[in-house]
Amino acid sequence: MIISELQISQVNKQIEALVNAGSFYGKKLEQAGITSISTQEEFERLPFSEKKDLRDAYPLGLMTAPEKDIVRIHSSSGTTGLPVIIPYTAKDVDDWAIMFKRCYEMAGITNEDRIQITPGYGLWTAGIGFQNGAEKLGAMVIPMGPGNTEKQLKMMMDMKSTVLCATSSYALLLAEEIEKRGIHDKIHLKKGVIGSERWGEKMRKRISSELGIELYDIYGLTEIYGPGIGINCKYDTGMHYWDDYIYIEIVDPVTLKPVPDGEMGEIVISTLVKEGAPLIRYRTHDLSRIIPGECPCGCKHPRLDVIMGRTDDMIKIKGVNVFPSQIEEVLKEFPELSSEYQIRISHLDGKDTMRIYVETNGSVDFNDLSKAIADKVKSRIGFTPLVKVVEVGVLPRSEKKTKRVIDERYE
Repeated sequence: MIISELQISQVNKQIEALVNAGSFYGKKLEQAGITSISTQEEFERLPFSEKKDLRDAYPLGLMTAPEKDIVRIHSSSGTTGLPVIIPYTAKDVDDWAIMFKRCYEMAGITNEDRIQITPGYGLWTAGIGFQNGAEKLGAMVIPMGPGNTEKQLKMMMDMKSTVLCATSSYALLLAEEIEKRGIHDKIHLKKGVIGSERWGEKMRKRISSELGIELYDIYGLTEIYGPGIGINCKYDTGMHYWDDYIYIEIVDPVTLKPVPDGEMGEIVISTLVKEGAPLIRYRTHDLSRIIPGECPCGCKHPRLDVIMGRTDDMIKIKGVNVFPSQIEEVLKEFPELSSEYQIRISHLDGKDTMRIYVETNGSVDFNDLSKAIADKVKSRIGFTPLVKVVEVGVLPRSEKKTKRVIDERYE
């Protein structure tokens, strides 16, 4: 995407705030001798920001607005190191709610809907992000938070919830529980707004058909407001993102040079109007592409394709670089498989081994299916995994995000 003159002026205001606050990025700019930009080329010479920069700023080194203007903080999970603390001003919170309201509207959700929110509240951005947007829309919110499936289903039936907000893993778990209990006729869901983890086409179709709902894929990350910065429309031709609040580039993950629209690469985001903790050229490590052309829905906001994975998802085994999405592509060619799978990497007897666990029903020969999958994986990635076929429901389900890749070599 070409950066517009308005976006350049907005970036310059963000640069000024970062330099004045003496933040890590302001110092990077001063060292580079950059105080403003006026062209696309100059923008592309701005340094990147990384998760490590944000961790190094713990706890409040990212705070760019005066503390008296900060009304809230949110945080990443911190599972792989120090958490990232993101401060928000009142305007940031309101801007985020406006973006999220647009997401609901893009999905055809109105103030007549009853929205059941199952993602977590607290320091995580998910639950409260879904809630703020729904309240801005004027819809009725049922703020359940995660877990307690028994109570989730009771409230879903009693409150006649029409919209489910969830991770794909929890939406699947709820779909399976509704099927198991035979309560389809008591469920009034029409739409699902799903976010926080990458999910494949097979899982999407399964949740949609088992719950009988339209699904919408929402995008976001804690460092850039949270969920709600983009969503797909009813034509499902990519996720529209709000380019009056964020500017997105796609760069080659190796060279870090921008790639043309339509080419796959790493999503890099710059905030345009954020006050509490602006970020310029933030490397998300999410892999996608900008979809060129106009959407049939008529919306003028640009589109991102589905998230294909992350640059740090890559597993190196037997000298081959493997992405989980490559395995998923193979598995979706087998209609007899469920959407659930698990990959385990081990180091046994001096060599690496990949085991793939998949689910199917009892109507197929497990040994024949196992061999067919192993052969197909070998033809795609170059080595033969051990494939274990189990019955539907055996693999773990999650109320949050499902861990699909377990690398036991480093445990």
